[in-house]
Amino acid sequence: MAVLLQVRKAFKSYGDQILLDGAEATITDDVKVGFVGRNGAGKSTLLKVLLGDEELDSGEVIRHPRLQVGYLRQHDPFVEGESAMDFLMRDSEQPDWKCGEVAGQFELKGDYLFGPVTALSGGWQTRVKLAALLLHEPNLLLLDEPTNFLDVRTQMLLESFLRGFRQACLIVSHDRTFLTATCDHTLDLSRGKLTMYPGKISNFLEYQAEQREQAIRENASTLAKAKQLEKFINSNRANANTASQARSKQKQLDRLKLNEIAVDEKTAYIQAPVVQPRQGAVVRCEGLSIGYPDHTVATDITLEIEHQQRAAIVGDNGQGKTTLLRSLTGSLDPIAGEVRWGHASEVGVYAQHVYTTLDERDTVLEYLEYKAEKGTTDQQILAVAGSLLFRDEHVNKKVGVLSGGERARLCMAGLLLGSYNILVLDEPGNHLDVETVEALAEALLAYRGTVIFTSHDRHFMKRIATNIIEVRDGSAKNYLGDYDAYLYAMNQEIEEGNRDTSGSVSARQSTPAKREMTKEERIASQQDHKRRRKQLQALERKIARLDDQKKALNEQLLTETDPDSAVKLHDEVTQIVRELSDAENQWLDLSQIE
Repeated sequence: MAVLLQVRKAFKSYGDQILLDGAEATITDDVKVGFVGRNGAGKSTLLKVLLGDEELDSGEVIRHPRLQVGYLRQHDPFVEGESAMDFLMRDSEQPDWKCGEVAGQFELKGDYLFGPVTALSGGWQTRVKLAALLLHEPNLLLLDEPTNFLDVRTQMLLESFLRGFRQACLIVSHDRTFLTATCDHTLDLSRGKLTMYPGKISNFLEYQAEQREQAIRENASTLAKAKQLEKFINSNRANANTASQARSKQKQLDRLKLNEIAVDEKTAYIQAPVVQPRQGAVVRCEGLSIGYPDHTVATDITLEIEHQQRAAIVGDNGQGKTTLLRSLTGSLDPIAGEVRWGHASEVGVYAQHVYTTLDERDTVLEYLEYKAEKGTTDQQILAVAGSLLFRDEHVNKKVGVLSGGERARLCMAGLLLGSYNILVLDEPGNHLDVETVEALAEALLAYRGTVIFTSHDRHFMKRIATNIIEVRDGSAKNYLGDYDAYLYAMNQEIEEGNRDTSGSVSARQSTPAKREMTKEERIASQQDHKRRRKQLQALERKIARLDDQKKALNEQLLTETDPDSAVKLHDEVTQIVRELSDAENQWLDLSQIE
């Protein structure tokens, strides 16, 4: 186990905002670390420091001599007209056979590999970037919000790639599902301090809550004891016979110390517009064709969305999710057919990249005053601003100095100041931290109006979607059921040969009809099914046992004071985490077969 990176006594600030305050962390060559923290805490800044793009105010970053960092670039590094293969060869200086071999791991073949790379969707371009990254043979990957704007299929491919990647990773993400699937350690940046936890994010959050509760209980006990000591001292200090006892008790009282419990960081509280619930169809699409003058994306769409539904629009990147959303809201004219909204429909829209269109000269308050419904009082505007963490002097900040997450929250606040009974949200969770996404989900669950949205955050979608509309193969289909029901229906289609998973149109068109199984094949299939079920049950027992062992060792590690014993315990935890990750991966593989 070699140390690849070590951050020591790191200090970094911008003006009066302290991002790193004596922060320390160590990353070894055998860990995949999920890097979490609130928006604005300094995660992206620390990544820039690790990449050498920014300097610390003080402190140091110690790098292993053989450290080779791979960074997933957010900008497009492509040259106009070049193919994915051209780019991979140019970027890595590797021969074509090697580039083709690595590209194959990301299903980059045929036109996807040899056609113009700029013609590919964002998800496929990300696959090209991942292949390029792997060709440089890094021993540490740095990924900053890698799932933003990726479709679910590409997210799952990225998860599979990271699980099979045998080197270290440091991944910034607000997507708990993604972090749980890929990372076995959690690094938290809070109040300028870095805390490394040897476990997945869910276990870290539980540990965090338990530590806080334990500190509160200990403080309560300490305060009770202090009260008893003070009572004894006050009653006996004037008595000559007990004065010495009182002085002894005073010394005990002076030695008592309370645990320092950090004040909770501010959390967004979101309240959706209060509207009267309605029944019936809110929008109907009949014979709808959508797209652009030179390109039709989907045709013959017939859909109906009911009042109070929360309809999630899903589909691979480039299939037309945003195009459908824009056609529904009228920002893009249909090529054919019509969209009919119900009577008294008031539609509020939150669009992708909307925060980039704000006038940077406005203050937060000026923007919200402009967006608020006529008759809204200053107090109501300030209340909504405060609920999304724009409080006190922050309402006078210029839009130009706000971070991406702050601008996204500002646009959300502007939307909430309306009286919309329909909310159309295109990727509302991007650029919001985990806590704000959770607050948004809670608000939408309580909302009595209609929600039509897209999201690549599976946890968010699973929580709030009442039905799924999938845009695929030039059409759209409404699956009447939640996200789990949609996944079940999708798997049924795959088993019946009605859905191809390769992403190739030609492959879909040439899929043969499913042959009826013989009696012997059915018996063999049933036996194979039973065998897999037994393997799954055995793995579930193993996972539960390893998880219990890990929790017990972590508790010992927290109280261990001997350095040698602590190192031994840490090694045991690391081994169990590795075994647990392997068992979970086996379980996932078998579950997908099931």
